[in-house]
Amino acid sequence: MIKKQRLMGRRVFLFSLGTLASLAAVATGNKLRHLNNSLQALDNEERDFTVIGEATLRDRAAAKKLIYGAASDYRYLSIAPQFAASFAQECGMLVPENDLKWKTLRPTPESFNFTQGDWLAKFAFDHNMLFRGHTLVWHEALPPWFKDTVNSQNALGILLKHIETVVGHYAGKIHSWDVVNEVILPKDGRSDGLRNTPWLQLLGPDYIDIAFRAAAKADPQALLIYNDYGLDYDTPEHEAKRVAVLNLLKRLKSMGTPIHAFGMQAHLQGHETRFNPKKLKAFLQEVANLGLKILITEMDVTDQKLPLDAKVRDRIIAGAYEDYLSAVLDEPAVIAVLTWGLSDRYTWLSEFKSRGDKAPIRTLPLDEQLKRKLAWNAIARAFDKASEREV
Repeated sequence: MIKKQRLMGRRVFLFSLGTLASLAAVATGNKLRHLNNSLQALDNEERDFTVIGEATLRDRAAAKKLIYGAASDYRYLSIAPQFAASFAQECGMLVPENDLKWKTLRPTPESFNFTQGDWLAKFAFDHNMLFRGHTLVWHEALPPWFKDTVNSQNALGILLKHIETVVGHYAGKIHSWDVVNEVILPKDGRSDGLRNTPWLQLLGPDYIDIAFRAAAKADPQALLIYNDYGLDYDTPEHEAKRVAVLNLLKRLKSMGTPIHAFGMQAHLQGHETRFNPKKLKAFLQEVANLGLKILITEMDVTDQKLPLDAKVRDRIIAGAYEDYLSAVLDEPAVIAVLTWGLSDRYTWLSEFKSRGDKAPIRTLPLDEQLKRKLAWNAIARAFDKASEREV
C-alpha cells in the first residue's frame, strides 16, 4: 500500500511538472507571437526617411537654435582620429560619458585627477563645441574607497568638497552639469519617491538641494540639471516615475533650489510599442510650466530584441528616433538632443544590452565604419521639422 501511494504521488508530481512545463511553453510561445506581431507593426518598409542636403546634425540643430551633441570618452576620442573627426563634425556638444564621474575623478578622498576631463574640455574648445558635465551626485560609479570611508559624520564635507572642487575647476568652461542623477525610484516605497541611495542614507533628502546650491555657488553661469531615465512609455511603471519626478521638481522649485533644467535620458527600446506622444508631451509641458528648460540627455535605441536583418532593425530604430523626437521637439522648452554615443563602434549597449545572437548592435546615428545610418536620417528629419527656438 505504501509503495502504491508513493508511486501515485510520484506520478502526480511528474504530471504537475509536465503541466507546469506545458503552461510555461504556452506562455513563452504567446510572448514570442506577441513580440513578432509587434515587430511587424513597427517595421514599415514604405516609411520615408529621406533627408535633404548633406548638412551635419550639429548644423541642422543649430539652424533651429537647438543643440545636438553626444557622449564619448577620452579612451575613444584620443586614440581614434577618424572617430574624433566625425564627432567634431556632427556634434555641437561633448558629454564625457565616464571621465567626470567620481570613480574617475577622485582616486582618493584627498585627491582629484582631472587629466582625462581636461583633455576632453580642450577637445571641445578646439572644435568649437560646448562642454557638459556628467555627473556630480549619483549612487553609481563611486570610487572603491567610498564605502569604507564615508559615514554620516563626514559625508556632507566630502560631498561639498567634491562639488566645490570639480565645478570650480571647470567654471566658465562648461555649459551645464547633471548635478543630481537618477534619484527617483518609486518601487523603493518612500512617499516622496526617492531612491534609497547611500547619499539619502547618509544625509537625508536634503542632499539634493544641498548639491544644487553648492554647484550654483561654485559656477553661477552653468546650467544646473536634474537627470533621470524610465519616463518614456505609457506603462504603469513609467507613469509612476513621471509623477514622482514632477513632484521632486516642484519641491525643489518651492524651496528656491537653483535648478534650471530637467534632463530626460530617453534610453529607448526598439521593440517597445507603448509609446504615447500625447502623454509624453503633457509631461514635458508640466516640466516647462515650472520654468525649467529640458534636455534630451542620453538618447539611444536598443536593438536587443529586434530581428537579425540589419535593414529591418535600421528601419525600426529610425522610426523610434523620429517618432520620439517629433513629439519632444514640439515642446519649445526642449533646447538640446544628446545621444549617448555617436557611433555603434563605441556604445555601452554592446556590453550591457548585447544581442543573444551576438550580432553587432546598430543603435546609434553612425555605424561601426562611421557611416550615416537611417537613425542619422531620422534625427536629421526631426531637426529639420522642428520649430526654431527662442534664444
